[in-house]
Amino acid sequence: MDTVIKMLSGGYALHQLVFIRAAVSMIILLPILLRHGIMALNTERPGAHFLRGVLLVMANMTFYTGLASLPLAQASSVVFFAPVIITVFSWYFLGEQFGPFRWLAVLVGLVGMILVVQPFSVHIELAYLWPLAAAFCYAGFTTVTRHIGRTESAALLAVTAQGSFLLASSVIGLLVGHGEFAGHADPGIEFLLRAWRWPPAGDVVYLAGIGALSAITALSLSYAYRSAQASFLAPFEYTILPLVLLWGYLVFNEFPNTMALFGIVLIAVGGFVVWLDGKRQAQRTSAQTVGR
Repeated sequence: MDTVIKMLSGGYALHQLVFIRAAVSMIILLPILLRHGIMALNTERPGAHFLRGVLLVMANMTFYTGLASLPLAQASSVVFFAPVIITVFSWYFLGEQFGPFRWLAVLVGLVGMILVVQPFSVHIELAYLWPLAAAFCYAGFTTVTRHIGRTESAALLAVTAQGSFLLASSVIGLLVGHGEFAGHADPGIEFLLRAWRWPPAGDVVYLAGIGALSAITALSLSYAYRSAQASFLAPFEYTILPLVLLWGYLVFNEFPNTMALFGIVLIAVGGFVVWLDGKRQAQRTSAQTVGR
């Protein structure tokens, strides 16, 4: 999905792509939710859903704004600082407990992120601030999802997420979708402010595709974060890293320099350490339960 959106970022407005993606996704998700009746839309936690929606929209908008200017692999890697933040948030806000190995993973992930961004470089790219902001927003979104996922259905979580995209992109489109604020040299800012356009027939399959992929992603993440600790699940998202390296090379002829590549490896190692520690903690908890 990220690859296709980067492909389309030179000719469409970001809020138009988000609107089309959310509309297609809602067409897929609503029937799944409404098979349990209209009351399936009912919730006693509207405030939490609103906060979750705001964080998710901000995470996507900031990430894709940066993606218009940055290589796919590096932009995605910076966002994968989010599991480090999720670990901290899970400890502070949700009371999830873990040992020194988990904190070691946080440190390793931080070092990896620094190597990817390379803030000590003479030509530091300020566009990296966009995916870094996305990492913090996504960590907040994931923490809220874990908090309310114990009582809300996965289908409702997915639908409210896509509804947030639909509402936010509609409002932004009405405000700036005529293109009167466009004309910036920065590709990310231009992606945010470009006018909406009617898509040619050749792009329809891509636009429908990102909607379908978004629906699958929303359902999958909602089911996952309802079922397990956020700090345990977060590292599984690191499987995206080799895929963005592959797609970045095949589609955009991009490949990180040696230092950035080493940083990506460190980020993945940090995720693996979290996974091992989470597995060990789960086994220890299970043994204690059996002992009782």
